[in-house]
Amino acid sequence: MPERISANKARQGRWGFQVLVVLVLALALTGAVWLGLEFYGEAIDTQSMRQPGAVEPNAQPGTSQPGTTQPGATP
Repeated sequence: MPERISANKARQGRWGFQVLVVLVLALALTGAVWLGLEFYGEAIDTQSMRQPGAVEPNAQPGTSQPGTTQPGATP
């Protein structure tokens, strides 16, 4: 008859305090990086620096921007 091994002894590892610490620290580091990138993104945002009525560099020719009129168009 084969030898019976308890479930705790058969496990290769167990969840412990160290695993919880690693998971919590990884989550905190991820949040800190995300927050830093959010601030950096707001700092380099060129959309908020535009003047009203400015034409976007990626705009298709012949399309109008909100609040502007086409030359020769009747309002």
